Amino acid sequence: MSIFNAFNASASALTAQRLRMDVVSSNIANANTTRATINENGEFEPYRRKMVTMAPADNSFQSFLQKAQNTTSNPASGVKVTGIVEDAEPFKLVYDPTHPDANEEGYVEMPNVDPLKEMVDLMSATRSYEANITALNASKSMLMKALEIGK
Repeated sequence: MSIFNAFNASASALTAQRLRMDVVSSNIANANTTRATINENGEFEPYRRKMVTMAPADNSFQSFLQKAQNTTSNPASGVKVTGIVEDAEPFKLVYDPTHPDANEEGYVEMPNVDPLKEMVDLMSATRSYEANITALNASKSMLMKALEIGK
């Protein structure tokens, strides 16, 4: 086990949470965008909410075998981003016959972004980021204390 495992785990988590905050801010910025993409029919579609998916960084057979045998040699393997997926929730219909994108009945398809949900997600990502900074600083402090012992 390397002395830098804690640093690597915290660094991967910081990177993942930063991406999560970027995606949430993109969702908030596009909460009213009715012409984000063009579908296969050649028509404009509203912005679709995006989410970050994560998984443990070490998904090797050896890691699962060690976990099953309770002989894990590398407990802090970190996290990796597996992708950015679009939310399949349907678009919101808002009655606004004066909107340029309104259909024949006067309804406009609005993005499936809920600002309240996005703010909660942003606060969660920020708290996780702060927790990982605290863990990184604690690891750094322990390493500095170990170096002082060697003096």
